[in-house]
Amino acid sequence: MKNRITELLNIKYPIIQAGMVWVSGWKLATAVSNCGGLGLIGAGSMKPELLKEHLQKCKAATTNPFGVNIPLLRKDAGELVKVSLNEDVKIFFTSAGNPNTFTSLLKENGCIVVHIVANLKYGLKAQEAGCDAVVGEGVEAGGHNGSDQITTFCLIPQLVDKLHIPVIAAGGIVDGRGMLAALSLGAEGVQIGTRFAATSESSAHENYKQEIVKAGDQDTTLAFKKIGLVRMIKNDFAIRAMKAENEGWNEAQLRELLSTKREHAGIFEGDLVEGELEAGQGVGLINDIPTVKDLFERLLKEYNLATENLRK
Repeated sequence: MKNRITELLNIKYPIIQAGMVWVSGWKLATAVSNCGGLGLIGAGSMKPELLKEHLQKCKAATTNPFGVNIPLLRKDAGELVKVSLNEDVKIFFTSAGNPNTFTSLLKENGCIVVHIVANLKYGLKAQEAGCDAVVGEGVEAGGHNGSDQITTFCLIPQLVDKLHIPVIAAGGIVDGRGMLAALSLGAEGVQIGTRFAATSESSAHENYKQEIVKAGDQDTTLAFKKIGLVRMIKNDFAIRAMKAENEGWNEAQLRELLSTKREHAGIFEGDLVEGELEAGQGVGLINDIPTVKDLFERLLKEYNLATENLRK
């Protein structure tokens, strides 16, 4: 499975674990990296000192490459970058902001920079900013999505056709069949989120993991279209948010509804009623909570089987 992504990131398999808030701590990142993929620590839910702790623990637990995901819209993004550089992190995935913000600084420090995009326009901007690769994330993905709502199936080939840097596919990929489909579209790697959220090493609450397992194909929804699209599992909070939008609530009212640490409540504390349970549309294909090692073996087996079936 050697290609430009495995060579760029120095990994065995082109499988990247998404840097999800309240999910992607050092245990999950370490487990993925030790299996030959790329583990990412999700800095989006960490203060600088906590990020430092997770980076140090990850370095102590694996000799394989790992990275950090930093949402650029965070007010302390610069501090998170500084901490990561001080801990000698060499792989940065950036999201939710302008790729020009830190890319030059990171490249000057010998780092690899991958930016997450939801359309071709921003893919071209990331390439122009000097990013080494992009993650094309379709609207099937859990969490925050692009306002254009472009699907993975449509987004990836457009990025591949227009960019000269490699493309990683994300959004709705939960098994080996999805991996093969993404690579057949021209992607050279996959970033997987929700499937890794429901593993033993994920730092998410057990209630949240079980809710992912229970969810079916109609159990996620898009909400907060006025202030930043979010895909989440339907619960009382999500239904109330959709109703508020339909009733014409303004941006200030919607931000007030969202601004009470909903992600932390749902994902980390396991509040299934009032929490925000971010998850992708692939939940209908997730039926258990395996270890990362068992999941990796399954992903590769499914990928190989799907490849063989195409050749019959």
